[in-house]
Amino acid sequence: MPQGIPPHATDRLDDDDYPAYTMGRAAEMIGATPGFLRAIGEARLITPLRSEGGHRRYSRYQLRIAARARELVDGGTPIEAACRIVILEDQLEEALRLNAELRRPVADAGS
Repeated sequence: MPQGIPPHATDRLDDDDYPAYTMGRAAEMIGATPGFLRAIGEARLITPLRSEGGHRRYSRYQLRIAARARELVDGGTPIEAACRIVILEDQLEEALRLNAELRRPVADAGS
């Protein structure tokens, strides 16, 4: 490990929710513009954290959400509709995960 970097600092690199990316880097990573990231923030699809200096910082999870919205917008979906679709997809995925988790003990008890 490089000198001067505390061991716990590298743990953040594996954290999907750690706001590691600046707006410029985030936009570059998903093939969008900073304006697109601002627009999906205004539509409340994602809410970037702010650095001490007030700059937006994005996590890998937020970038995956933003990339999905960009795909929909690139396909002709209006940005507001794309944001709503992504939110609903995310909610459905979470509901299905919870449903499967809640059914697991019932299935195990019946064996």
